[in-house]
Amino acid sequence: MEHPVPGGVRGEKDAERDEEEEEEEERVLVSKHTWRPCPTARRRLRVCLEWVKRQLFRVGEDWYFLFILGVLMATISFMMDHLVSRVYAAHCWLYQELGDIGVLKYLSWTLYPTALATFSSGFSQSITPYSAGSGIPELKTILMGVVLEDYLAIQNFGAKVVGLTCTLMCGSSVFLGKVGPYVHLSAMAAAYLGKMRTSVMKEYENKFKQREMLVAAQAVGVATVFGAPISGVLFSIEVMSPHFAVRDYWRGFFAATCGAFMFRLLTVWSGEQETIVAVFKIDLKIDFPFDLLETFFFVILGVVCGLVACAYLFCQRWMMVAVKRNWLTAKLLATDKPVYTALAVLLLSSITFPPGLGQLMASRLTMKEYLTSLLDPHTWWGQPPNASWAAEPGGLWQEWDHPSATIFGTLAFFLLMKFWMLILATTLPLPAGYFMPIFIYGAAIGRLLGEVLALLFPRGLHSQGPPRLIIPAGYALAGAAAFSGSVTHAVSTALLVCEATGHLGHLLPTVLAVLVANAITQKHQPSFYDAGIIVKNLPYLPPIRSRHTASYRVVVEEFMQRQVVALAKGDGFQEVLEALDAASDAEYPVVESAGSVHTKSGPN
Repeated sequence: MEHPVPGGVRGEKDAERDEEEEEEEERVLVSKHTWRPCPTARRRLRVCLEWVKRQLFRVGEDWYFLFILGVLMATISFMMDHLVSRVYAAHCWLYQELGDIGVLKYLSWTLYPTALATFSSGFSQSITPYSAGSGIPELKTILMGVVLEDYLAIQNFGAKVVGLTCTLMCGSSVFLGKVGPYVHLSAMAAAYLGKMRTSVMKEYENKFKQREMLVAAQAVGVATVFGAPISGVLFSIEVMSPHFAVRDYWRGFFAATCGAFMFRLLTVWSGEQETIVAVFKIDLKIDFPFDLLETFFFVILGVVCGLVACAYLFCQRWMMVAVKRNWLTAKLLATDKPVYTALAVLLLSSITFPPGLGQLMASRLTMKEYLTSLLDPHTWWGQPPNASWAAEPGGLWQEWDHPSATIFGTLAFFLLMKFWMLILATTLPLPAGYFMPIFIYGAAIGRLLGEVLALLFPRGLHSQGPPRLIIPAGYALAGAAAFSGSVTHAVSTALLVCEATGHLGHLLPTVLAVLVANAITQKHQPSFYDAGIIVKNLPYLPPIRSRHTASYRVVVEEFMQRQVVALAKGDGFQEVLEALDAASDAEYPVVESAGSVHTKSGPN
């Protein structure tokens, strides 16, 4: 006799319900498939797109993504500059319209950059804490093989664009630039385009391809700021990539050229320029740029820039450590970064208030106007006030000409004040670049030396024969390249000033000054970006500065990890599982055999 199975009726009902659900799903799939229009046309279109894709990528897909990277970053750079100039012009208009009301003019001058800098710090930090600073120390660490995914995240891109734009709107009161953050932005865009490339090409993620895009992005970041593709590539190699692969050379040049060309082309389309010219175009129409004996003074300029750069790097690194160790500033930077930013920017803007100390520092000039005025081809000292170039209304040189101080006094006071003001500005927790300020600072050093020489030798270094005047603008060019090159440990800044200004007459003495300044600084101080790596304790080994044999007595055996989980070539699936359980490493070395893991090789 058969006994009924408990729950049998319920099991039959469940089975019937499952069959009904499957039939319903089939009907839905059939209905969706039925309602897709023109299946034959869509299939043919898909085949045509695949054929076009194969034809386009026959020459290599890298060309297209590098072109997109250059054009994209050039467009963003131009729009950022255009927006900054418009907003800053509105602020200057408001400051002029206030008339002689001192209190309102002071509030307009100080609260404007304070509010923008506070918003920049608060907004960027609320999105991601990795958007502050230039980002170049972190990029150097990434290119050395350390994984820092958060610094290349797409949300960091948006936070840094908005924050950097607000920082640049603050003007010269804060005295910060855009080169470093824009290199970081280019790297983030390259990382995102690399992910798009893997999805379009339907390939696995390749770390080598990602590194190639990052190397090209560094050159694009510099090229789309200065419009200098050649020096952009060289500067990225010197500063960012201590180990550069030659196969990445053409990628950097191609992307940087596309970015620089598009950046200058947008100025023509917008009506700012009639044709493509240098970003900081100067008109040095001289047949005799410098006397041979002036080479000695260019060497002196290199020595001065090297010594000042050593002092600047030491003080800047000490300031970064002191801010972290002081209980008040450390608490503000840990919990209330916008408050620290507001207090520091309020101090800086109060000092640069034009009716106050700012009138001795030409504080009404923008960052671009600072550099343009310092590269003025005319000699400021000893020229009659009714000269044709001096009588031009709104001439930038007039900002340096104060009735109670000579040109030498304003330049010297500018150098003295901006030295510590720039060091203080580097501690601000907001997206900002530090290359343009040191570039301008070096130009001021060279301009001061050039004006002194023009005063001492009004007819040139030769008292007899036709006068061969000393050109202070040439010393400003050499000073900008020497100081910025010594701070960053780069020689390509000599070419950068020539590309950015379109002047090649002082190339050789500029290179000489850069070499002398670098020789002094590299011997005594790490570069600005290596100092940031040291202060932030990033996992990166800076190059050994000393060339003495004793510097190389430290061997790998003293700090290497000896317990390494490795796989042999003949290992199977079971050995792989055991290795995964034994260690949580991202990569495992593959050796010839299990016995060769702990084999110590002798001297070669």
